Amino acid sequence: MKRTDAEWKAILTEEQYRVLRGHGTERAGTSSLNKNDAPGTYLCAGCTEPLFTSDTKFDSGTGWPSFYQPIENAVASSTDWKLIYPRTEIHCARCGGHLGHVFDDGPQPTGKRYCMNGIALKFVPR
Repeated sequence: MKRTDAEWKAILTEEQYRVLRGHGTERAGTSSLNKNDAPGTYLCAGCTEPLFTSDTKFDSGTGWPSFYQPIENAVASSTDWKLIYPRTEIHCARCGGHLGHVFDDGPQPTGKRYCMNGIALKFVPR
């Protein structure tokens, strides 16, 4: 999915644009989705692609919504060197929006922690 910067700015809030298109990070603990325990689906705030289900969400204690597994083929990854050491950055597979990072310290069955910016997500309850 391709959009111009002007098109992205027209559909996203300033903070969503900073995170999704500018690879930013929201402050820990600021997203209402962090403590959301309702059943449903988490979508990309940029293009509404379904990314995660509530069945894979867990409280990581980090201050960001965390999941141990995305919906199949919903996300893509790249290497992020912003902190000098490499991290795996997670993007929406459809629009390329920056969502967060994945780490190898999550719960089973995957052992992964997809640490996502809540501002980059929309929640749709079941």
